[in-house]
Amino acid sequence: MAFLDPVFNPLLQPLLNASPFWAIAILAFIISLIITLVYKFATNQQEMKRLKGEQKDFQKKIKELRSNPQEMMKVQKEAMSKNMEYMKHSFKATLITMLPILVIFSWMSAHLMYEPIYPGERFGITAELAEGVNGEVELQVDDGVELLSEAKQQINGAASWNLKSSGGEHFLTVKTNNDEQIKKVLITENLMYEEPVSQYENSEIELIQISYNKLKPAGNLSLLGWKPGWLGWYIIWSIVFSMGLRKLLKIY
Repeated sequence: MAFLDPVFNPLLQPLLNASPFWAIAILAFIISLIITLVYKFATNQQEMKRLKGEQKDFQKKIKELRSNPQEMMKVQKEAMSKNMEYMKHSFKATLITMLPILVIFSWMSAHLMYEPIYPGERFGITAELAEGVNGEVELQVDDGVELLSEAKQQINGAASWNLKSSGGEHFLTVKTNNDEQIKKVLITENLMYEEPVSQYENSEIELIQISYNKLKPAGNLSLLGWKPGWLGWYIIWSIVFSMGLRKLLKIY
């Protein structure tokens, strides 16, 4: 979502360039704090505390009634009713925070999914052609881009090229006998990139894709063999911050 860049980039781009890992942590803290504060002031905390207490009582009763399934089912129905009431009270806070959080998430997704293509780094582009298209397909590049593969290739469903480039925005043109499409690529040392995939309707060229490496915010750090991407680290940080803030601010 490029329209968000003028708003968020001046504040957040330097942080992303310095450390994506800590940028995600800071953003997770900010989002968790906003959600927690809105929840605190948009809900009746006395009522929420009462409902929480009743939920705990129901859970205790359910454990005690394990040997009496019929009574346990009755208590479970009452507990579900209280849970629904609790969710109803919290729904207003969810609505208030939903749109701004989605906006921030969209910006994060557009900046934290992939590594940038650095100046002088080798990268690839693939074009998928419509069924029945024959002949040759050609890749034309602008100044500053070096083709490392043959520009013209025989069409066989798809064609791929290897390139490297100087920094900046560049435009790559894929041409068939009767059609052409242009794909923009960004070469930069900053944590920024263009949309990797472009699809085209009613064209001999159905898709053009730039090869990007997935971003690993924490480098080679793994959790039991798992190397989370930006969303994984965001979820981890947000759970930690949400639990801490709710306890600190006594949120029910």
